[in-house]
Amino acid sequence: MKKTLTTTVPAALIALGLAGGASAEIKIGASVSATGPAAFLGDPEAKTLEMLVEEQNAKGGINGEQIALVLYDDGGDANKARTFATRLIEDDEVQAIIGGTTTGTSMSILAVAEDAEIPFISLAGAIDIVQPVKPYTFKTPHTDRMACQKIFEDMQKRGIGKIGMISGTDGFGASMQAQCKDVVGEYGIEIAADETYDPKDADMTAQLTKLRNTEGVQAVLNPGFGQGPSIVTRNYRQLGIDLPLYQSHGVASDGFIELAGKEAAEGVRLPGTALLVADLLAEDDPQKPVVSTYKTAFEGKFKQPVGTFGGYAHDGFALLVDAVTRAGSTEPGAIRDALEQTQGLAGTTGIYTMTPEDHLGLDLSAFRMLEVRDGTWSIVE
Repeated sequence: MKKTLTTTVPAALIALGLAGGASAEIKIGASVSATGPAAFLGDPEAKTLEMLVEEQNAKGGINGEQIALVLYDDGGDANKARTFATRLIEDDEVQAIIGGTTTGTSMSILAVAEDAEIPFISLAGAIDIVQPVKPYTFKTPHTDRMACQKIFEDMQKRGIGKIGMISGTDGFGASMQAQCKDVVGEYGIEIAADETYDPKDADMTAQLTKLRNTEGVQAVLNPGFGQGPSIVTRNYRQLGIDLPLYQSHGVASDGFIELAGKEAAEGVRLPGTALLVADLLAEDDPQKPVVSTYKTAFEGKFKQPVGTFGGYAHDGFALLVDAVTRAGSTEPGAIRDALEQTQGLAGTTGIYTMTPEDHLGLDLSAFRMLEVRDGTWSIVE
């Protein structure tokens, strides 16, 4: 199942059919969390990168040069991610790195990549990855700040003025909690109660009871990641709380619905990507061709549903291929410059336009407000 993931480079190359014959001329490094607590994110990222490299090489590579993907599994460990980033640069001599499944692993990788002046495309959500702008670091997922803004926009439309918040204390949850607190005032919304939980907690009933008993609360927001939000959702229904529940883009996947249970997840809203509602997109939607192609290829190859997180890896690879193609060079500095000049590139997550001041290149329009209806994702009109 993890045949493409290894801590020995030759095995990684053999698994992708790139060893033994002609040596590849473009080396792309990756460190993702294909095992461990973030495996539900990192496993589809690893599979996506493997699939896309195979597809691109079958089409002739980039500018006629084949691609070698050197892929490591950091298991969600920030120290391992740092070690692998160093190995990718010093031993494997890659021209660019894609990865950093979590905020913690991304921050470790970017420190190494920036020092070595190697382009790094992160697959994690925290705004701190790209703000302030770092010369060689880019990323594909929307920021947690953008997720807060999209959620508060929707709450504002529903006339919600007072909320309770329950956040995970992991890197993602803490970062989004802080960002939501920073922007909530712009929408005339008050956070009347603010609770937290440890990502390893198995029950959040006590915190949710406090939120329910706070006078005037009209909705609850759960900035979280991993299994925590599914437990929050189940406990929420068990307590019979009859208020709108909002989750974050950190759990925008079919796996969240399965883990929480379809009945418990019914009515939950969150900001998500076009990929989750591919079949509902208008024919003239600029993302539809990209989303549909990726969904068909991934589900056909791996016999599992496509998800938001694999989509982040898809977009990271697409950005890199586009940059190398336009640069006409595999020199890291040239790739960096081309990434920063990306214009109107349609991905599964949104349409990317980078600038020297913006190494994400997405705005709020890239988010779709989604709601669970009858056990599946639907678009909130």
